[in-house]
Amino acid sequence: MPTRSAQAKWEGGLKDGRGSFSGATGLGGQYNFSSRFENGTGSNPEELLAAAEAACYSMALSAGLEGNGTPAKSVETKAACTIEKVGDGFSITKMQLDVTAVVPNIDDATFQRIAAATKEGCPVSKALKGNVDVQLKAALAS
Repeated sequence: MPTRSAQAKWEGGLKDGRGSFSGATGLGGQYNFSSRFENGTGSNPEELLAAAEAACYSMALSAGLEGNGTPAKSVETKAACTIEKVGDGFSITKMQLDVTAVVPNIDDATFQRIAAATKEGCPVSKALKGNVDVQLKAALAS
């Protein structure tokens, strides 16, 4: 299986410094204290983690639905990653997944069962398990 890579560089102190990151595929961005711990302009690690979770979950749910014999026409996942001050430092405490899927020929109970199993089984969710409260709201759309 492949190993994916990215790099980051930080220059300066915590509050007045700035950083940049890039991935092997061209993914990249700038970040700073304000973009991470306030509402400043730029990216941050939590945005990247939310994107990773949303992408992984959408793909895994699609696979689960297909394995059930009810392939999805589309799966859209919005992920929100929360960082909070905990004790003397900061911790990522919550990942909220809001999923909407168009899936012909499936009842809501079956969809909810597969969506919940996907939350437990997708690789990014498994990496977060035990450290981050991953919450799921899943809905069928027509």
